[in-house]
Amino acid sequence: MPDGRSLELHESGDPDGFPIVFHHGTPGAGLVYPAWSTPGVRMIGYDRSGYGGSTRDPGRTIASVAPDMLALADALGLERFATWGISGGGPHALACAALCGDRVTAVASLAGVAPYPADGLDWLAGMGQDNVDEFALTLAGESASRPSAEQHRAEMLAATPAEVFAAFDSLLGDADRAVLTGELAAYLHDGMAHGLEHGVDGWVDDDLAFVQPWGFELAAIRCPVLVVQGGDDRFVPRAHGEWLAAHLPGSEAWIDDENGHLTLATTSIAKVHEWLLRHS
Repeated sequence: MPDGRSLELHESGDPDGFPIVFHHGTPGAGLVYPAWSTPGVRMIGYDRSGYGGSTRDPGRTIASVAPDMLALADALGLERFATWGISGGGPHALACAALCGDRVTAVASLAGVAPYPADGLDWLAGMGQDNVDEFALTLAGESASRPSAEQHRAEMLAATPAEVFAAFDSLLGDADRAVLTGELAAYLHDGMAHGLEHGVDGWVDDDLAFVQPWGFELAAIRCPVLVVQGGDDRFVPRAHGEWLAAHLPGSEAWIDDENGHLTLATTSIAKVHEWLLRHS
């Protein structure tokens, strides 16, 4: 990176396809799920600052991801690219759309959180108790949130894929429980293990960034925008997706009652890729 930091990248798919950059959730890493392979797509993931092999960027805001993605695009020779983010990655994808100019062709936010605070939105309403507790600590500052994140990290790294979400039972609705098995459970476990391998800096910095001013206005986004949200979501409740859809000019929204949070990783990515290609 221009400032001396390192950014770890992960690629899959068609090396000659149209580039789509993926922003992972919180906590996590940019490992690409094999089931996301889509004809004509060059899939690029990265570990956000402080996760995995990427150097911490202390005090980063959501907007800080934009220069990182421009550096990524320059390094890979990407003239233009589409982007999407899931969960904690959603705001970071929107930041790229707002701040990277016409290099971003289209953007999708999947179960992404809304800004905090957001007029007309009870931000914590509908979240599982684990998230309510996590953000209460975050709002008290890093000294309050870091010990809890470190405890959860130790539990995650010691758990098997089948066990890793047991500690977050309050976040799992029926739809998410049904898919949290086999390959998806292994992928999510691998992503968290890689992202948290060297500590909790990325996780703590993500949470702090969510509840601070994001550093850009949603109205600054000029490219096509897609908002995807499940109604059975206790990580990021449906109201967040509805708020974003109402405040992103000209956005298209796919909001349903069948999906939860984790289910979007299995039901929606191929369709999102097709949408991004059509609008790029």
